[in-house]
Amino acid sequence: MGRRRFAGRHFFATAFAALSLAMFVQATPSARAADADKVLIGTFNDPMHIASVANQPRLLYIVEKAGRIRILRDELELDHFFLDISASGSNLVATGGERGLSSVAFPPDYETSGLFYVVFPNLKGDIELDEFKRQTSDPTRADPGYRRVVLTIPRQPNSTSHYGGQLQFGPRDGYLYLSTGDGGGKVRPIGDNSRRLDNLLGKILRIKPLAAGGKPYDIPTSNPYVGQHGRDEIYAYGLRQPWRFSFDGRYLILGDVGEKRREEINYLRTTDVAGANFGWPEYEGDIPFDPSRPGPDPAKPPILAYDHAKQTGGPCAVIGGYVVHDPNLPALLNRYLYGDWCSGIISSFRVNVPDQVVIGDRPTGVVLPGVNSFGVGADNQIYISQNLLDGKGNVSRLVPP
Repeated sequence: MGRRRFAGRHFFATAFAALSLAMFVQATPSARAADADKVLIGTFNDPMHIASVANQPRLLYIVEKAGRIRILRDELELDHFFLDISASGSNLVATGGERGLSSVAFPPDYETSGLFYVVFPNLKGDIELDEFKRQTSDPTRADPGYRRVVLTIPRQPNSTSHYGGQLQFGPRDGYLYLSTGDGGGKVRPIGDNSRRLDNLLGKILRIKPLAAGGKPYDIPTSNPYVGQHGRDEIYAYGLRQPWRFSFDGRYLILGDVGEKRREEINYLRTTDVAGANFGWPEYEGDIPFDPSRPGPDPAKPPILAYDHAKQTGGPCAVIGGYVVHDPNLPALLNRYLYGDWCSGIISSFRVNVPDQVVIGDRPTGVVLPGVNSFGVGADNQIYISQNLLDGKGNVSRLVPP
């Protein structure tokens, strides 16, 4: 498949005027009733990600920054870790700054294969994607004797930021998707990795992990740069710090953290993601950043962009979430949830899909400063993790107001 090309941004003046008016607001009470409330599930050590498995409706997995995955049954923590690759375990994960174990993903055949995948910066500072396996005798524990390194991505020196780090299996193709950051502000020129197709930083990657033997992974033949200039693993590029993304049917929804002025959310068909240039560093969100450094393809505009607030505690880093399918949250049903790490405001919107227009972007009434990830339970419950200043963090579940 050749590269998909998109119309230029035409400066976004008209297309995003309305969105600028609907950007993130400060944490002031809304005149309308709240869409949701929250209940605390538990407090953990720097929780980073929340995951579940469809055939295990009672279990919930909480990823901790240091390199542990805790496991809950019926929202009660078990007395052992599901996986421990922290310094107290097998000592694989580098921490400090934005480094740490960032997410876990379970493939569609997890029930039979027992395989699962995690991504983290290793002790050399490289991004590492590893395969592990659960114990056959106990589905709440990983097999301590099984580990396979699937992919290692060399990092730029002297940087502890912008690792990206979301893992998701595509719901329709079954391939493994991984987001990577651009290497951070110490990489000069800033953002150049993102627009280049000869490295894997600042990208969405798509691969097919192999269960055993031979190569660690295959490349889907429909990846856009197979047989062309560019790394075959690349599915899309032009990203700064794509910390969290999710799928909703045929759509991929991604939050990309901005530099100093704008945050962005991208919402498009997975087939249209193939070869997409999300714009960094030519654009930051929907405004120019460095027009002298475009990507090989015209940039794809975000569906929503919002400003950083000038005062302390305002918006500063978008945290992508999920479309809500929990019938117990009727005010949020079929709406996309997202948050901001600084303001803590959890907001939602829905999309007029044919026109790619945001409808009804609004706060939910829930505010969680330090929000860093969303998760979906096996029965579509929405969970949110947040980091606190003392190295602890909470995981909460959304409930009706």
